Amino acid sequence: MAKKPLEALRDGILNDNPSFVQVIGMCPTLAVTTNAVNGICMGIATTFVLVCSNTVISLIRNVIPEKVRIPAYIVVIATFVTVIEFILKAYFLELNKALGIFIPLIVVNCIIFARAESFAGKNKPIPSLFDGIGIGLGFTAALTLMGIIREFLGSGTFFGMTALPEAIPRTVFMILPPGAFITLAVLIACFNHIRTRRDGRIVN
Repeated sequence: MAKKPLEALRDGILNDNPSFVQVIGMCPTLAVTTNAVNGICMGIATTFVLVCSNTVISLIRNVIPEKVRIPAYIVVIATFVTVIEFILKAYFLELNKALGIFIPLIVVNCIIFARAESFAGKNKPIPSLFDGIGIGLGFTAALTLMGIIREFLGSGTFFGMTALPEAIPRTVFMILPPGAFITLAVLIACFNHIRTRRDGRIVN
């Protein structure tokens, strides 16, 4: 049964959060979150592709032959990735350089393909659109939060603005790859603890 719009939004952010619950799409999650701006922009780009590809795949799901289902999904996803890449190159060149190869790699991001296969290919356009928005918001929130923490501790800044006095030493470790893994692990633990308390469950 298709989810209601608000239910899809809630699940994408909380119950099915791709970074903190499903733990998928880890490549950009770990690589681009050295600062908050990169995190939020990567999340927005992925959300754009998710929403557009989910909607189009849902619209054409009944005319795609079963044997070419996966290649068809990839073509649809790649089309919207190309659109967002051209937009970044035309209007946000520095951001495009910062995100680098991770924009083209959205094509093979398992978050997008998983939603196309498990949801958009089986549901109507409106539920699929809201599913894309919900999962995209959850992914964007996770990347932004990781970016804020790593940037603040590693560089002493908040969205590029100085937030800590120069006298306070920076934990440069946090903007290196090990810092990404530690930040993600702590956030997953906190997120699941909050969800467990909210649902009234006890984890042994």
